[in-house]
Amino acid sequence: MSRLPAPADLPTVADTFGRPLRSLRLSVTDRCNLRCNYCMPEEEYTWLPRETLLTFEEMDALTSLFTELGVDKVRLTGGEPLLRKDLPVLVGMLAKNARIKDLALTTNGILLAEHAQALFDAGLHRVTVSLDTLNPDRFKALTRRETHGRVLQGIEAVARTGFTGLKLDTVAIRGFNDDELADLIEYGKRIGAEVRFIEYMDVGGATDWSMEKVLSRTAILHALGQKYGSIEAVVEESSAPAQRFLLPDGTTFGIIPSTTMPFCAACDRSRLTADGMWYLCLYAKQGFDLRQPLRDGVPLEEIASLIRSVWQARKDRGAEERKALERFGTRENLIEIEKLRLDPHLEMHARGG
Repeated sequence: MSRLPAPADLPTVADTFGRPLRSLRLSVTDRCNLRCNYCMPEEEYTWLPRETLLTFEEMDALTSLFTELGVDKVRLTGGEPLLRKDLPVLVGMLAKNARIKDLALTTNGILLAEHAQALFDAGLHRVTVSLDTLNPDRFKALTRRETHGRVLQGIEAVARTGFTGLKLDTVAIRGFNDDELADLIEYGKRIGAEVRFIEYMDVGGATDWSMEKVLSRTAILHALGQKYGSIEAVVEESSAPAQRFLLPDGTTFGIIPSTTMPFCAACDRSRLTADGMWYLCLYAKQGFDLRQPLRDGVPLEEIASLIRSVWQARKDRGAEERKALERFGTRENLIEIEKLRLDPHLEMHARGG
């Protein structure tokens, strides 16, 4: 499989709102070993057919096309990415791409302790672990699994291995973990991690999302202010979804307010599923098939041209459109569960939600 030439400087590819193509979330599997209420609460799903999943070589080839068009941040996701066999092999392939300035992984942490060293040695830059509660009983209620201890072991292994920049992602849900915000920050202090609170999002369709369960950015800041006192916003230029804040003792934390304060205007990310469907927005209901032209032997230059033209026509502002529905009282589940069963690509765990 031939490669495109690699000129030193490539023009930025921008969409109709001037948003650059900079960040790619690469899903390596749609499988997961948890059943979280806010993501995939059912035990059984319609999975992507095994024969359609991209090989590591195909993932590397498509990622290279994206980086030749301006992408410099790649995040490996799932499902649970550590369920993909030999994942460090893919990490090693991607780490050789000099255009990737930030190669990260998001994981639920269950298998992290046994794979952390291999991932670090392969060239992975950073790790983000999902941690919604420090309470094992709550964890079991949320995930229907008794693996909380393994998650904590995985988190501890990250620091021992030598990774820096560890982040902990917490979906903040009113009535579930809203009394643990400070505890999670204190835990982050002890292990050297920055906590990011994520507003509960109305993605997918099989969840029990409701606006009443959303713990907003305003509510999070108020609760933490009651505990710590004055909280300052960190002023920085960034397209990252998290707004960062500073506690009086210098501790930083983040909030991703996608539900109440969408960041569509600065969104530079897209998603490639494990079987090669490319989505321009987390809320998108249609994607673009990149696997078929790749397997059909279409020249890489033509596939790159397709990616460029699709991004340049991009108008997606999904989170803003969802928020606008609040005015009409029609902000309900994004997709009915019956439709999800007909098309597994509509599930968030298939596209690295």
